[in-house]
Amino acid sequence: MQSKSCFAKLFALTLALALGIGCASSSASPTSATPPAKPIPAESGEAAIRFLEDRVKRDPDDFPALNNLAGRYLLKLRETGNLQWLELAKRSAKASLKSVQAEQNPEALHLLAQTEFAAHDFAAVRDHARQLIELENRKAYPHQLLGDALLELGEYEAAKKAFAEMEVRQRGGHSTLIRQARLAQLTGNNERAQRLHSDALQLASEMVPPEREAVAWIRWQLGETAFSVGDYAKAEIEYRDSLTTFPNYYRALGGLAKTLAAKGDVNGAIEQYRQATAILPDPVFIAALGDLYEAAGRQAEAKAQFALLEKMAALAAANGEVYNRVLAQFYADHDLKPEAAYQMAKREYDARRDIYGADVLAWTSLKAGKIAEAQAAIKEALRLGTADAKLFFHAGMIARAAGDKAVARDFLQRALKLNPQFDLRQASIAKQALAE
Repeated sequence: MQSKSCFAKLFALTLALALGIGCASSSASPTSATPPAKPIPAESGEAAIRFLEDRVKRDPDDFPALNNLAGRYLLKLRETGNLQWLELAKRSAKASLKSVQAEQNPEALHLLAQTEFAAHDFAAVRDHARQLIELENRKAYPHQLLGDALLELGEYEAAKKAFAEMEVRQRGGHSTLIRQARLAQLTGNNERAQRLHSDALQLASEMVPPEREAVAWIRWQLGETAFSVGDYAKAEIEYRDSLTTFPNYYRALGGLAKTLAAKGDVNGAIEQYRQATAILPDPVFIAALGDLYEAAGRQAEAKAQFALLEKMAALAAANGEVYNRVLAQFYADHDLKPEAAYQMAKREYDARRDIYGADVLAWTSLKAGKIAEAQAAIKEALRLGTADAKLFFHAGMIARAAGDKAVARDFLQRALKLNPQFDLRQASIAKQALAE
């Protein structure tokens, strides 16, 4: 883990993380009704953080205060994506464990594992989750943590078993429904995923008090699922509802931007991405903004965005924080550095063998001219039956390069039927390839 100073340097050009959401639950029964969006007040966290920081300064061994502080830092991390909160949370969790070991202080180990998840150290999360299961097997959260880590590592059957153990210990909670929705998406059942997220939203909204970030996250996820099947009108509603719940929520701003782009509102999409990148310079947002500038004929601004992404990559590498998957995807999408992108994707997949890692490996293999490897990797990416237009598009382009026109046509048609504007740049390429 980097020092605080390294993360301070990285803040201005911070990279996006796959962050979890809160683990609160409710005993209410799920319903398919979606509650209307309304603002949820922010927690009065700043004063509490200052109070706890002062308390820890006076007594560095006050492990309950350290745990409370780590939890509040993690909430800030989920709300903002700012990596400085990750460093502070990890430091607090480690200090708590140094004061009182995990056997008497499992909460601190759980907090530490959450920081590892945010940092994409999923193997460490898996190991700590198993340790927590030994300590607190009757509770749901260690099994949830294990399942989340195994999903990211591509160990899907083991993840299902972990979530089943979680459900036995926590029936009716929105956290359980969210995991069921993720499994439904991975296995191609987007309709079921939408229903489960709606049920999760109902339960999360009934919490007293409701957690603003958790509710906004579920609304954003509803938007993501709607976008994935080409329902741009519903996606826009869900993203705007997320922003009603949590104004300037960076995830929802990015989702709204890509939806406006899909609907042809280039200027509106640019404005939303500008807002999103001002809050968090997410590399996905930056690349999309560059593509939109290109589409609008604003070449100088597009080049500036792509140059910023290169600087982010260099700074991240210098600090030991290389986000290989995001950068490899960007290079492949823009036909840049094919061999470097392939090597990034390969290293990433060697450590994290999930279907989306296989997809990026397949895509970069194609761009690097490694057709046989691309074919093998895309087969792995499609092995769960996931209904994702980008997966279908990559499969179609790989089949096209291999000379299998019938398979290429089938996958390209499936991609465009599922989500006609799945990506500003790639959807146009798919249409052109299909026409040819």
